[in-house]
Order: sequence, then C-alpha cells, then structure tokens
Amino acid sequence: MIGRKKEGAAAANGSGVSETKRKRHNKVAALAAWSIVISLAVLVLKAGAWWLTGSVALYSDALESIVNVIASAAALWAIRVSYRPADEDHQHGHHKAEYFSAVLEGVLIVLAALMIFAAAWDALRTPIAIEQPWEGLAVNAAASVINAVWAMILIRVGLAEKSPALVADGRHIMTDVVTSIGVLTGLVGSIVTGFAILDPLLALLVAINILYQGWQVIGSSLSGLMDKAVSVEDNLRIRELISINSKGAIEVHDLKTRIAGRATFIEFHLIVDADMTVRESHVICDRIEEALISEIPSVRVLIHVEPDDEAKLPKGTAAVPFA
Repeated sequence: MIGRKKEGAAAANGSGVSETKRKRHNKVAALAAWSIVISLAVLVLKAGAWWLTGSVALYSDALESIVNVIASAAALWAIRVSYRPADEDHQHGHHKAEYFSAVLEGVLIVLAALMIFAAAWDALRTPIAIEQPWEGLAVNAAASVINAVWAMILIRVGLAEKSPALVADGRHIMTDVVTSIGVLTGLVGSIVTGFAILDPLLALLVAINILYQGWQVIGSSLSGLMDKAVSVEDNLRIRELISINSKGAIEVHDLKTRIAGRATFIEFHLIVDADMTVRESHVICDRIEEALISEIPSVRVLIHVEPDDEAKLPKGTAAVPFA
C-alpha cells in the first residue's frame, strides 16, 4: 500500500501558508475583532435602555449582550489559534480551536438564561412599573438593528470561510435580535394595557429561548469535536470529483471524511493494476487531489494506493466505481 497525502493549496505550490490563506485569516480575524467593538456598543445601548425603564425584560436583553462581548473575545482568540500552522505537537493543525470557543459561547448562553430566570422570578413576585418606556424601547430598537446587520455579516462570512466561531457568534447575535423583537413587542403590549406582570413573563420566555439556543450551539460544536462527516451533498460531490478524475484506476472504496473547523479531511483507497508503476499511480493521485483542492477550501487528502487483488467489486466492473 502506498499512502499519499496533500494539504490544500499550500502543499500544491510547495510554500508554507499561501497568500490566499493569509488574506482569509486577516478577513476572519478582523471581523472577530470588530465583533467585540460592536458587541460593546450594543451592550452600552441595551444597558441604557434598561436604566431608563427598569424593565426586567430589557435587563435580560442587556445581560445576553454581556455574553456576546465575552463570546466575541473568545471567538477572536480561537480564530487566531486555529490559523496557526501545524507544529510538532499538533501535526494536523489547530483547526478545532474554534469549536472550543463555540462550546464556551453555548455555556455562557445557558448561564445568562439562568440569571434571567432568577431576575424574572423576583419581578413576578413584585412587579415594577416601567419608567420612560418609549425612550427605552427606542434605544433598544436601535441596538437590535445594529445587531441584525452585524449578525448577517458574521454568518455569511463564517459560512463562506468555514469558521465555526464566526457562525456561532453570528447565530447567537441573531438569536439576540429575535429575542429583542419579542421583548419590544411584548413591552409595547404591557405599556398599552398596563399589565406590569407581562414584563417578567417576557423575561421568562427570553430565558427559555436562550436556553434552547445555547443547547443548539453546544450540540453543533460537539459534533465538530467528534469528527463529524461532511454533509450528504458534499459527500456526493466528493465522490463525483474522485470518479471523474480517477481514469486509469480500477476502483475506489472506503471513502471517509471529517470536518475540523475550516479543514475537510478526505481519505480513501484507490485500486490500480498491480503492474502499474508508482509514477503512473502518482499521476492519477495528483489529478484527483488537484480536483478536490480546486473545489474544497483547506482540504487534506489521503489516498491509499493498493493493487487489484485488494478490490472489493468483481473484475470487469465498469468505470472506476465506488465499492
């Protein structure tokens, strides 16, 4: 068996970290840094809205913004670590660092929800009238608009660059936006009807929603830490690319994939004629690797080349099939 491994564009051109990778790293890191600044600005606005009104629902909204600030700082650290090149102790790179940030964010979300539960319970027992409601709601609405725009940017770039930390941060902020919309709508109803008890009830609903989102963030991040395979759609595309570019081989089998942050790891067995030279099999492997690298960012390909007596399908099976 001949094992061959190639690591993305960097291995293709024989230079360490490519200029493209540097640009992508700078782009992702810059967004993560700006996320801290924007989260702090939104926190100030939401804390101001709570200070103006005394609303426990707006307090819960502001509390979640504190989580956003901490989570954004953790995401920046994780992104910087994840882009470090492989070293002696981490020979496959540091890609999974971003998952730790996402797990931390999920835990912080859960802690924020528990604190909101406590505040809402106190307010349920002794409801407080909301002061300067319309001014406070206006300030909170402005903060929500900023959050919505920023969340969409983080999610879009995070998905494009395969950054779990950015995606988790964006989705968490978008959850904050949905929560804020619910709080604002409910508080308007509370002000109009005069039912002060609606305020703590809204805070409880916010806490339940935050708990659910925290669980979702933790669950998706743990899947990444457990080497989750690529999606069905990506798997089919990978199989197609291998089949199209494996002319000269006999069979492909034992395809395995896993995702680690931005990196996608692909390995499989390639069956060739036992009389084929190493050079000839090398050409086939290069062709397959180059096709995968051109389609999948930060891919790592490991091909096990084996003679035809290791084939799993009957002899004469057509067109380089998968076993």
